[in-house]
Amino acid sequence: MLRGLKTLSDPNLLIGSASSDDAAVYRISDDLALVQTLDFFTPIVDDPYLFGQIAAANSLSDIYAMGGNPITAMNIVAMPTDEISLDTINEILKGGADKVAEAGCALAGGHTVQNPEPLYGLSVTGLVNPHRVISNAGAQPGDHLLLTKPIGTGIVSTAIKKGLASPELIQKVSEHMASLNTQGTAMAEAGLTKAGTDVTGFGLLGHLSHVCRESGVTARIAASQVPVFDPAVIEFIKAGCVPGGSRKNLELAEEFTLFGSSVPDELKILLADAQTSGGLLLAVSPEHYQEAQDLLFAKGAAIVADIGVVTHQDEHPVVVS
Repeated sequence: MLRGLKTLSDPNLLIGSASSDDAAVYRISDDLALVQTLDFFTPIVDDPYLFGQIAAANSLSDIYAMGGNPITAMNIVAMPTDEISLDTINEILKGGADKVAEAGCALAGGHTVQNPEPLYGLSVTGLVNPHRVISNAGAQPGDHLLLTKPIGTGIVSTAIKKGLASPELIQKVSEHMASLNTQGTAMAEAGLTKAGTDVTGFGLLGHLSHVCRESGVTARIAASQVPVFDPAVIEFIKAGCVPGGSRKNLELAEEFTLFGSSVPDELKILLADAQTSGGLLLAVSPEHYQEAQDLLFAKGAAIVADIGVVTHQDEHPVVVS
C-alpha cells in the first residue's frame, strides 16, 4: 500500500494499491478494463531456461488471478553481465518468451540494466470485463475456499540450495511453478467467482488475510486439507530449510491468525511459506461448487483442494484448525 505519496484520484481506477490486490484495474469502457502488473525476482533454480519460464508464469499469474487475459508483456532484466554469459541470459529470455507465447500474449519489448545480482520478470497488461473482475473484496459467508496448486515452494527452493532436494522433487515443483494459472480467466468469464487471489510471496495465510480484510469476513481452514508438494517438505522444515521470508510471514500471520492447539509448528510455517508462482485461491459459493471444480480441472488445474470455508467476520480474520 502506498503511504504518504500524492496520487491522482481517478474514478476509472477501479482497483489500485490500497486493497493489496494482485494487479491494478483501470476502466476503459463499461465492458472493458485494463489489468496491469509487474513482478521480478532472483533465480530459484539452476536451469536458466526454466528460471525464465517460472519468472514469466509468476508475472502472468497476477493477470489471471484478477480474471483477465494477458495481451502484452515487457521484459524486466537486471544482470551482472561480467559474471553471467550472454548465452545464459539468452536462455532466461527464451524461457520467458516461450511462456509468454504459451499464454497467447505478445512480447512487446522491455528494459535491461546492469545489476550485481540477476533479476528477471515481466510487466504485463491484460484485459478484463470490469463486471467480471476477481478481487480481494468479494468473498461471502458460506463460500468454499479452493486452492489449485500445492504449497511449499519456498521450503523446497531452500532445500535445493542446500542440496537436499531429490531430482524428482525439483522437477515436480519446477513444473508446477512454470504452469500458467489460466483457470482464473475461465472462472471469471463463467461468473463462478468474484473473490480470490494467487498465493505468492505473502504465503497462503498472508494472501488469505487480504481477502478476509477487504471482504469483511473470516476464513476457517483445515491445515490437514491444505495440499503439500511432498512429505519431504515437512522434513525439510524440521531440518531448518526455511527461508527468511517465510519466517517473517509467520510472525505477521500470528497477529491475525488463531491457530488451533493441534496445529504443529511445521504446518504453521508451511501455511506461511512464501510461494513462487503459486496456485489460485478462490472463494466459490455452494451453488457454484461442483461447476467450479469441473471447470478448474477442465482448464488444467493441477489439483482442486477444498481447504476451508468463509464465515461471518470474527475476532480473527483467519482461523486454522
